[in-house]
Amino acid sequence: MTEQQIQTKKIKDLEDEGYYVLKLIKTNKNGIPDLLALHPNNKVLFVEVKTKKGKVSKLQEYRLKELREYGFETQVHRG
Repeated sequence: MTEQQIQTKKIKDLEDEGYYVLKLIKTNKNGIPDLLALHPNNKVLFVEVKTKKGKVSKLQEYRLKELREYGFETQVHRG
């Protein structure tokens, strides 16, 4: 399964859970996770999507840690 296919499925799953999902393509911060999921109960989730063998880069690890320090939930989703 490709990363794009995994991402499409993850978006659908999150939307089925009631999230409003944005795919972040180009931001002012390199390494930001692929998806931003917003839930009506004020839950915010950032998701980095990888294949089973995909590796999270050092910059991506830094951004995930940074977001957690701001109080946001983060996850690395593997297909």
